[in-house]
Amino acid sequence: KIDAAELLEVERRACPGAGSCGGMFTANTMSSVIEAMGMSLPYSSTMAAEDPEKAESAAQSAVVLVEAIGRDLRPLQILTRQAFENAIAVSMAIGGSTNAVLHLLAIARAAGVPLVLDDFETIRTRVPVLCDLKPSGRFVTTDLHRAGGVPQVMKTLLTHGVLHGDALSITGRTIAEVLEDVPDSPRRDQEVIRPWERPLYPKGHLSILRGNLAPEGGVAKITGVKALKMTGPARVFDSEEACLEAILKGRVKRGDVVVIRYEGPKGGPGMREMLSPTSALIGAGLGDAVGLITDGRFSGGTYGLVVGHVSPEAAVGGPIALVQEGDRITIDAERRRLDVDLPEAELARRRAGWKARAPTYTSGVLAKYAKLVSSSSLGAVTDG
Repeated sequence: KIDAAELLEVERRACPGAGSCGGMFTANTMSSVIEAMGMSLPYSSTMAAEDPEKAESAAQSAVVLVEAIGRDLRPLQILTRQAFENAIAVSMAIGGSTNAVLHLLAIARAAGVPLVLDDFETIRTRVPVLCDLKPSGRFVTTDLHRAGGVPQVMKTLLTHGVLHGDALSITGRTIAEVLEDVPDSPRRDQEVIRPWERPLYPKGHLSILRGNLAPEGGVAKITGVKALKMTGPARVFDSEEACLEAILKGRVKRGDVVVIRYEGPKGGPGMREMLSPTSALIGAGLGDAVGLITDGRFSGGTYGLVVGHVSPEAAVGGPIALVQEGDRITIDAERRRLDVDLPEAELARRRAGWKARAPTYTSGVLAKYAKLVSSSSLGAVTDG
């Protein structure tokens, strides 16, 4: 145990100033992805919030925006299919958050660009994880900035033919032109960005799993995982709170596969991130010993053998709604499978007896949202 003064000192050192979480969690992942798409200025996504260069970058951004208006450069001219493929490639290379999958699907929908879950899997197979960043690595985002930032990652990918250099950026120049003065390979005096020949992982870490528990897919982040496969008895919870209580009371054991359901886009509603249960598992020393699947989301700081965005979600009668306590579930990240060990006849029997739960909200914004929102496999958008 530590006293309040020691806790305060830990907090001060862990959070030395304003800004997002320091690791490659959701905020830093998405800012890096926006830079990779050409929608923000080079190096802007990895600057420390309180560094003077951040203010300089903001001022420069204003100038570039005015110039873009003068050229009649529109976002949809930048947000092309090539830009989204670049975004996925960079999210793999930096070891980014699973939430990038959800957000990019939604942004692509708004931009009118065809993008599906399988596109992430296709790009994953040809882009390695190059950055040794938290939560599964050693360094934080400001370390990435000092090592060359997102431009260095992009130039490495461009040099090896997995980035579209002819995509347009907010500056009016192509990505290749923006990266022209960036070295082809990372500097040797740093360890944050690995050279192409010595990646942290040979393939991307955001894997799309399918199976009889996730016919429309689920998203797994497989960095920092000691075992890529596990089979165990299901521990089933119909809310995040119920799961957290069980973990804190020691009712979840090594080898279990935790199922948190009715937390999807409709079921939540809103698809909360399961940060408390995953943090509690790590705190209990079970981070590497327990599997976890959910129709909800995860924090960008999550690691371990976890699968989120499982769809169809429980609220619409997806297979995850049919799982019962003790069913044997297999998470196989290597084969990209998520299955419950039950014959189809048994699943059909349970499906026939399943009844939709009463909605959490019957009026107001969240009730409207629950009626309109789509599957997480489509980006959880509300326009169809």
